[in-house]
Amino acid sequence: MKFSIYKSVLLKSLNSVGRATSVHSPLPVLSGIKLSASEDGLLLLGSDSNITIQELIETNDDTKLEIEKYGSVVLDSRYIIEAVRKLDSLYVNIEIIDGALTRISGNNAEYEINGMDASNYPDIDLRKADKHFRLPAFKLREIISQTAFACATTEDRPIFTGVNFILDSGVLTAVSTNSYRLAKKTYALNGNVDAFNITVPASNLNEVVKTIHENIDVDVYVSNKIIQFFIDNTLIQSRLVDGLFPDVNRLIPSEFGYELVVNSGDLISSIDRSSFLRSDGYWNVRLESSADEIVIASKSQEIGSSHETLSPIDYKGGKFKIAFNGRYMIEALQSFRTEEVKILFVGEMQAFILMNPNDDSVIQLVLPVRTFD
Repeated sequence: MKFSIYKSVLLKSLNSVGRATSVHSPLPVLSGIKLSASEDGLLLLGSDSNITIQELIETNDDTKLEIEKYGSVVLDSRYIIEAVRKLDSLYVNIEIIDGALTRISGNNAEYEINGMDASNYPDIDLRKADKHFRLPAFKLREIISQTAFACATTEDRPIFTGVNFILDSGVLTAVSTNSYRLAKKTYALNGNVDAFNITVPASNLNEVVKTIHENIDVDVYVSNKIIQFFIDNTLIQSRLVDGLFPDVNRLIPSEFGYELVVNSGDLISSIDRSSFLRSDGYWNVRLESSADEIVIASKSQEIGSSHETLSPIDYKGGKFKIAFNGRYMIEALQSFRTEEVKILFVGEMQAFILMNPNDDSVIQLVLPVRTFD
């Protein structure tokens, strides 16, 4: 194998594919990136068996890829990325010189890295799954961004570490929860797509978000074992979380006694200003609301307290107070990316929901905590 290419193009692809490799894999070869030069171009592949990322670099004027000799090699992702990054050159030359020993050079500098035989790399099945739909990349990024953050980060209940996607009657519903909060997003798809119910690890979905840079159409393929995202010349394939995601729709209240419309930026800033009272990233905040004012307060026996007053845009209901996790509330508010947010309350110790007043496709639910004096 022997080729030359723009350094910036190669480094971008190495960083992208390298996110799927793992230094902790029981298979040492999976700590590496497989590079394959052929008549189709340069194919880079990384995988830890949980997520696989494959990227094709084509031969054109934008890449300046010139392949002199076809072949394949597996190079440790840490070393190849660092070597290419440190080269002070517009172009990078890569050549297998002896077995799997690979030379990386540019200008007057060169590295020789011991690679691994490409034949030792696992044969990963990347054939397209049977169910297929298409949606704009920015819409996919929005769906993930408005749900994945609410997933659990521990393996106590593995099913809650992923986002549940249900397609039924042309409507895609994404739901996530960690038992203390919930996020739900709906989106109507175009075309006839077979129904499915799958749960995708949130960590893998976040890698999809990192790959989206342009608002092109993304092709998504689904089976009962994997989900695949085709984003331009990049393929991201993720395993699914085993198990059945519980029906959480019954947790979302439908009748409310209090309705608050507030500037989301002001509320976020106010809650954040109380965050010096946090413990391990979590802190409790009390909200008291009336037609005239909103009071945001927080208290810690060890540190002290905070108190701030805001003006509501609109409020319906009598005087009301509730306490909640400050971090959960900020993340729910930030997911809307809108100037105003509507908060609907049932009672002081019952779950409440947040909505965009002009878009009911996304709902954030937060459970209250026990109030403090």
